[in-house]
Amino acid sequence: MPLPLAESHNERGPDQPGAGQRNSLAASSAPMPSTRAVNPWTWQDAYGFSQGVEIHGGSRWLVCAGQTSVDAQGNPMHPGDMAAQLQQAFNNLEAVLKRADLTLGDVVRLNYYTTDVAAYLKVAGDVMHRFPIDRPPPAGSLLGVAALFHPDILIEIEASACG
Repeated sequence: MPLPLAESHNERGPDQPGAGQRNSLAASSAPMPSTRAVNPWTWQDAYGFSQGVEIHGGSRWLVCAGQTSVDAQGNPMHPGDMAAQLQQAFNNLEAVLKRADLTLGDVVRLNYYTTDVAAYLKVAGDVMHRFPIDRPPPAGSLLGVAALFHPDILIEIEASACG
């Protein structure tokens, strides 16, 4: 998780260039991308990911920073509770996607970093209902790590979306 900046550069004030033009890429005439799962096997289906996701026609990408179980001020939430942390990390990911006029259906890659792989695997299926069934599951990786940005944080999720 990145360190907080001294000031936010996310929104433009009314007297700044580009004011009122937030998410101008979303209004472009670029064709909506289509995606196709690329899976030479079927074992990954039980884990809810694709070996690859082929993207056609998309020109707008969002690369998200790692999302964790933190509140709006960046304070860790749900210490020791992998299921609650996973849900909160996805809530935070969806907030970032929404700000870019995207959804989980636009996510093509997810990387999971966890300090407890066994605990993650027990609850991983709890978030699968959040993804639309008419799109292939994102490609991704699961990595066990020694530590994340705060000792109470168990899971961090990086995402890339194309919309």
